Amino acid sequence: MTDKAVAMLILSLLILVLAAACVLAVRGVRADASAEAEPLSIPEALFAPESLEGVLCAQLLDGEITRRQYLRSMAGIAARDEYRHPLVVPRYED
Repeated sequence: MTDKAVAMLILSLLILVLAAACVLAVRGVRADASAEAEPLSIPEALFAPESLEGVLCAQLLDGEITRRQYLRSMAGIAARDEYRHPLVVPRYED
């Protein structure tokens, strides 16, 4: 065998050993992660609606109100919001 062939053989073996080490390391990490994994408990308060619009949306999705009731309620909210906080557009003057 020539020196180049020996060098290529050594490099090939080194690459195979490194690849095997990486595979074993990843398997070990995955096994540790799956062994330690516990069901994640998320408090229900995190998903609770924080606004009237959110409450109406939740009621609509749960089937507690109809689409018509939802639209009527949203129109009422928009009218109340317009009354309490009117939108003022600045005038454009030349």
